[in-house]
Amino acid sequence: METRETRAPGRGGTGGEEGGAGRSERLSAFAQRHGALVTLVVVAAVASAGFDTFATGDNLANMAVSSAFLAVVALGMTFVIITGGIDLSVGSLFALGGVLAAWGSRYGTAVALLLPLAVCGVIGLVNGLLIARARLAPFIVTLAAMLLARGVLLAVTDEGATTYLVDDGSLFARLGQDTLLGIGLPVWITAALFVAGGVVLRRARFGQYVYAVGGNEDAAALMGAPVAGTKIAVYTLSGLCAGLAGALNAAWLVSGVTILGTGMELEAISAVVIGGTLLTGGFGFLSGSLVGVLLLKVIQNVINQIGSLDSAYQQVVSGAFLALVVIAQTWLGRRRGML
Repeated sequence: METRETRAPGRGGTGGEEGGAGRSERLSAFAQRHGALVTLVVVAAVASAGFDTFATGDNLANMAVSSAFLAVVALGMTFVIITGGIDLSVGSLFALGGVLAAWGSRYGTAVALLLPLAVCGVIGLVNGLLIARARLAPFIVTLAAMLLARGVLLAVTDEGATTYLVDDGSLFARLGQDTLLGIGLPVWITAALFVAGGVVLRRARFGQYVYAVGGNEDAAALMGAPVAGTKIAVYTLSGLCAGLAGALNAAWLVSGVTILGTGMELEAISAVVIGGTLLTGGFGFLSGSLVGVLLLKVIQNVINQIGSLDSAYQQVVSGAFLALVVIAQTWLGRRRGML
């Protein structure tokens, strides 16, 4: 029988090796969880030093408001990805939500908010039912939903020829344009949603189910977690978040712009993954997704500040950065698993 010699810590090197392994694991965990935040601080500091207009109040306020809409979409996407799923429909739902909100604003603020929430929420619910009950692949289901939502948008706007406007003086428009303590209302709404979402994800039983389903569906089912119900809930939440973000964007722009939302699903996925959530599911947090959104927006703003680079470089930089983050996450995950 194989035997192993036991040594006291600090004698013969075993304790030192265990201590080094522990420190390495802690560093890996820190990098995986807070790497995006460190990068954001560094990039923002360099941009502030390099560009006089970057750290101005107007620029920061505009970045905060423009980030709010993507952040709301990323909130719902975080729940989906933690369960091990994906939602490609959010970009089209965002655009559809904005158009429906602008159209409904003529009937009052309540209709402008509830109509996109209802329609986009139902589409998200159908996504969840097909994925959880019919066991269809999330990629295929949400891709079909993306095409469906874009088709509905074109039908509502006469193939994009009609742009619905929001009364600039209406309560709904003020929801997107007013400020509180110098900060736009969409930013406050987004902050409140992230606080509520964080509490649910970390403290509520539903949040435990989300992590359990993403970690191992079979084990979650054996523990009594409602696997199907959890999947249905997160896809419904994703649809609701996309619809709400579109409605807030319409209030900010005082119009339902039909060309918005193209590629937004990829931006949301990028922000979530950059923030530390694993695409394989079972690990992630909302604060990281918010940092990922801010980092993408800061990078885009820096490219705009340079002036000599066109918008195509934003996609190049974002794609390269995402690839590096995924590689780093894979390496860190394997390193922590080997220790």
